[in-house]
Amino acid sequence: MYNQNKILRVLQLISLLKKEPAKSIRFLSGILESTDRTVYRYLDLLKELGFELQRDQNNRFFIINDVEVGSYSFSNEEVELLKELLLSVGKDSKLKDSILKKIYFKSEIAIHGNHILKAHLGKIVEKLSGAIQTEKRVILKDYHSANSQKISDRLVEPIIFNDNYNSLIAFEVETGENKYFNIERITDVIELNTNQEFQEKHRNDKPDIFGFSELNGQKFDVELRLTLRAYLILKEEYPLVQPYVKKEHNKEAYLLKCNVNNPKAITRFILGFPKDVKLIGSKLFIQYFNNIKIKP
Repeated sequence: MYNQNKILRVLQLISLLKKEPAKSIRFLSGILESTDRTVYRYLDLLKELGFELQRDQNNRFFIINDVEVGSYSFSNEEVELLKELLLSVGKDSKLKDSILKKIYFKSEIAIHGNHILKAHLGKIVEKLSGAIQTEKRVILKDYHSANSQKISDRLVEPIIFNDNYNSLIAFEVETGENKYFNIERITDVIELNTNQEFQEKHRNDKPDIFGFSELNGQKFDVELRLTLRAYLILKEEYPLVQPYVKKEHNKEAYLLKCNVNNPKAITRFILGFPKDVKLIGSKLFIQYFNNIKIKP
């Protein structure tokens, strides 16, 4: 499967490099919110795609833009492919919104509702929206769970989307729990002609920044020191952490201070990057984390 977020970054990189003045690697990595190494990989990709990539005497990069305006145009089939790639991205993106508007304005592809212009909604979201309105059950086909690290079908009763349509709040029939399902991890939605049966158990609690609702009313304060690598990976996986992270003064380190309903996600992240993450606060969370570490 294509990584749509990388596609968007490459499109943004092309736009930046075609505009004067030439751009340094540090500037590009900051704008794209990526590492220098990632930017160099993107530049190599642009060369393979045939772009005239050059650098000036100060080692700053630019693209030679000698193509006359209007000399190239997309076919309807190419436009349709671009639209489908963009619509399959669940995360909010102003760049994506702008590209979609230009696609619709410059092509014969029809606009199917205002939700398309928001660029959050694809076919999966449309199916789920229909199930919410008609109060039907659905199967989330081949859902990729970050918690269990498994791929499985989930029989759910859809309740509502979060504000940015990144997640679906739904009641899972098998576990009898209200859960948050990441839209990008749903392979397909199978619509069932079966009415919802547990509406009295449906809840719409606001999740924490990792997508978890309250766990027995207990919350955990989390305080971590992150390397740049850990911060970039965490931000890409959980975009809502950004307001809770600050760069340490005169240090190549970042501090995360937040409150979570469920410690599973952040614990799994810490265990995955032991050299890049240091736990520096919260006795309750440290106790929970140490208990997890010593379990066989």
